[in-house]
Amino acid sequence: MRMILAAALALALAVPFPGPAAADPGIGHCPPGLAKKRPACIPPGQAKRYYRGDFIHDGYIVIRDPGRYGLDPRDSYYRVGDYVYRVDRETREVLDLIGDAVRVLD
Repeated sequence: MRMILAAALALALAVPFPGPAAADPGIGHCPPGLAKKRPACIPPGQAKRYYRGDFIHDGYIVIRDPGRYGLDPRDSYYRVGDYVYRVDRETREVLDLIGDAVRVLD
């Protein structure tokens, strides 16, 4: 049994392991479809989600006419990636996650 383990260990150490760059030549490449998304090059569902109490500093789109989408026109709403958030107008603190942008803004 020891000889089998020793042979397996020697074989494992003898076989070179390609690093990430050699294993996947596409690392660092962003497909055109993902490059157009916001945030760029991040697959849907993996973009950062904000939660109540978080602050949104960048990468947002202000929803200018929230009443048009059935949202309270007195509140401020931001779209970040695929989500719509109700935020404090002055501090940009997330007050609520409203939902999926496609569902809310359609």
